[in-house]
Amino acid sequence: MDSNTKIKKNKGVKENPMTKISEDNRPFFENALSEAKRQIEIIDAKIEEELARVKETINQLQEDKKALGQIYDGAAQMLGVKNEFEDEGAGEKFPA
Repeated sequence: MDSNTKIKKNKGVKENPMTKISEDNRPFFENALSEAKRQIEIIDAKIEEELARVKETINQLQEDKKALGQIYDGAAQMLGVKNEFEDEGAGEKFPA
């Protein structure tokens, strides 16, 4: 296999002549490459799971805040006191 074939096979990645490996070492590096890729994919999946969990937690907290805001607003109205959380500019008391 000549160097032109290797370039095409490696999708345009040029081989650095300083980093040529012997055929004996090739399996080691191929294994390292595939193992690193596998571990990166596992980490990516864990990141996605964690993001989904955090988003769900944030959604639940926002719903809790909204419900408590309604209770607070009702109590403030009954007492005739200003709702401290009322956003004058947006007209929204408890944004979700």
